[in-house]
Amino acid sequence: MTLPADLAVPAYGAGTLADVLPSAAAALGVPVERDGLPADPLGLTAALAGARKVAVLLVDGLGADLVRAHADLAPTLAALATPAGDLAAPCPSTTPVSLTSLGTGLPPGSHGVLGFVTAVPGEERTLNHVQWADDPDPRTWQPRPSVFERVAAAGVEVTAVAPYAFAGSGLTAAAYRGARYAGTVGAGDLAGRVLEALAAAPRTLVYGYTAELDLTGHVRGVDSPSWRAQLALVDLLVRQVVDGLPADAALLVTADHGMLDVPAATRLDLDAAPELTEGVRLLAGEPRARYVHTVPGAAGELLARWRELLADRAWVVGREEAVASGVFGRVDDALADRIGDVVALARGTWALTATEREPGPSRLVAYHGSLTATELAIPLLTARGRALV
Repeated sequence: MTLPADLAVPAYGAGTLADVLPSAAAALGVPVERDGLPADPLGLTAALAGARKVAVLLVDGLGADLVRAHADLAPTLAALATPAGDLAAPCPSTTPVSLTSLGTGLPPGSHGVLGFVTAVPGEERTLNHVQWADDPDPRTWQPRPSVFERVAAAGVEVTAVAPYAFAGSGLTAAAYRGARYAGTVGAGDLAGRVLEALAAAPRTLVYGYTAELDLTGHVRGVDSPSWRAQLALVDLLVRQVVDGLPADAALLVTADHGMLDVPAATRLDLDAAPELTEGVRLLAGEPRARYVHTVPGAAGELLARWRELLADRAWVVGREEAVASGVFGRVDDALADRIGDVVALARGTWALTATEREPGPSRLVAYHGSLTATELAIPLLTARGRALV
């Protein structure tokens, strides 16, 4: 079943979030091997020529389409250079997948964090990667080395600046290991600690993360006064970092995904549709990127039923077809069963909620996870210190 025209396969190795840190590392003189993918596909060695310090600031939920639509609220972002155009988030376009692709420089099919929630093979349970602590062991669940580890091994000072709440989490260990973790208490602290880390050594790679824009979008919607006000605060944060850049430093601003509002008319509640849940053993993923694990022998029948009943509301395929499509990149055989027997990626503004099993997520206003342009397109914006201009 061919991917519909309104969904796209991320171009791994040729302009995705997974290419950002390897390209930044190359600009610092540390090319990173990553399963044969190019070392600097974004051309940052040339774009950041002379930089001895690089900061990568990831703004959760800052889709490229949203930045362009609200340029008046974000003049700093609008004025930054775009050396490689828009990038693409990985699949599914969701935070745990994206952060691990960023940190490892690899597609999801190689690092194994394949969804917001995935099944734990061999066990009758799921793993929420945002609530993950130490079970499964992060170094077993995601065994690939990070870009941070390899850059640090080359003598570059490496720091991850993010909220204290995420220090020591399973996702932090999977995505950021090798970086010194500097906890933050707010946006001003993030700006200050990023600048401190940039100044801490002659050669530095600093990663910064802020989540408030994404949270505001989920709770209030991206077409809300609250979201627009939060975007203006993000722009102020970026301006503070730009204004404080050391002379030989460069800043990259990117995101993990875009997002879109989902009206009531395009929400389908799986818990109110027994014809869609008969034969389901585990429901994983999230409303716009569902993984369905079936009871033994039910996969074929359930796939046919989901295709018929969802029709053009989602791209519905079996696991093998999803893997063959390339949406996850090359999938290691040992990781494939983390993907559902049936995969459903939402089209348009549809969301496959589950109001009984997932009451909190089902009440959100905006979502992401699928492969529409609005969800996939993320910015790569750059600023340079005065010695590099």
